[in-house]
Amino acid sequence: MDRMLVVVFDNESKAYEGKRALLQLDAEGSISVYADAVLVKHADGTSSVKQDDDPGPLGTLVGTAMGSLIGLLGGPTGVAIGAAAGFAAGGTADLDNARIGEDFIADVSKKLLPNRVAVVAEIEEDWTTPVDTRMEAIGGTVFRRALSETRKTANEEEVAAMKADLAQMKAEHAKTHADHKAKLQEKINQLDSKIQAQLQKAKDRRAAAEKEAQAKVQILKAKAAAAKAKV
Repeated sequence: MDRMLVVVFDNESKAYEGKRALLQLDAEGSISVYADAVLVKHADGTSSVKQDDDPGPLGTLVGTAMGSLIGLLGGPTGVAIGAAAGFAAGGTADLDNARIGEDFIADVSKKLLPNRVAVVAEIEEDWTTPVDTRMEAIGGTVFRRALSETRKTANEEEVAAMKADLAQMKAEHAKTHADHKAKLQEKINQLDSKIQAQLQKAKDRRAAAEKEAQAKVQILKAKAAAAKAKV
């Protein structure tokens, strides 16, 4: 099962020990790590992300579910991203794109306080004991959540509602007096821009999800082939 994993530690040293343990579990075949990063919460409330020069099989955090999760966990003060992470500062923290519930963000945020550090990873695991045992031995608090499917129906309903409003405005525009046409046209233009932005956002989200899915399939195939070669 594909899951988002967040393990909170008291300091960076423990967090990096936890990250090494996670990658060791991947090497042993207990789990598959698709992407990982270390999120540091500073005393002043700001956050920073550290990712290795080799960011993992999924590449950079740009446009990924994990990238959005990190943005959400970084909080309103913003997240400073290391250059190696390849994630543009100021990127959109999208709850839909993160593909986890708002309650998960709230639970992690209660533990991820200033001066604490988290290992954030997107993984595939068949059972939870290997990760839990290793992380708890290092002193980490484990949070995990299965990734949901990319939202589609709710987005379509939202766009349909806006289109209905747009049609009504256009009908009204055709009948209204000249002194009101300009103001109504401005509202029509604004709503149409919102619809186009929403459609593009949904398109980008689907494309990112498809790209991630294809990458994961290739990763699992490569691991299966490597395991077969060892037999």
